[in-house]
Amino acid sequence: MRDKTVAIIDSGGANIASLRNALDRLGANHVITSNAARIRSASHVILPGVGAAADAMNRIRTRKLAGLIPSLSPPVLGICLGMQLLADGSEEDDADCLGIVPGNSRRLNSSPGNPVPNMGWCRVHHDSSHDLFDGIADGSYFYFLHSFALDVADYSLGTAMHDTTFTAALRQDNFVATQFHPEKSSTNGARLLANFLRM
Repeated sequence: MRDKTVAIIDSGGANIASLRNALDRLGANHVITSNAARIRSASHVILPGVGAAADAMNRIRTRKLAGLIPSLSPPVLGICLGMQLLADGSEEDDADCLGIVPGNSRRLNSSPGNPVPNMGWCRVHHDSSHDLFDGIADGSYFYFLHSFALDVADYSLGTAMHDTTFTAALRQDNFVATQFHPEKSSTNGARLLANFLRM
């Protein structure tokens, strides 16, 4: 995959060592950048994220990326908070996000056996016809760490269960995203990242 150039958007605050290691194992060239020209020229773009939605959006706006990201034409993968940032907004600090998909991320309900944050391995039921899940069995396990999630909607590509069912993966035009961390999800996560790089 040395013909690929993956731009990892540097929105600040993201611990992306495991993502970089996963891309290295796949042989993918990658660069961490907030430079608009480098992001636009990449064959693939990844929007990672950890922390709070409002803080992440403030960093994205400070780096003048809020207008750039929705206009991108190469395949874009949002991961964890990066997926939530693709929505209109988040209940977390009433954040306004990128508006690529409709709706708002909502705080997960805590109930017996379902603590918040949701941390650990969950089954993902997905649309196996989409390239992102090529070769990945329905109901496969992926690693999650989150307190907010998007409701199930028309753009949902995969779902998982906490106290209620939520969107575990989505697609909208050239944008795909996962609430789970593929870079921390062993063989299934590696296959998903490889599938993304073939998109």
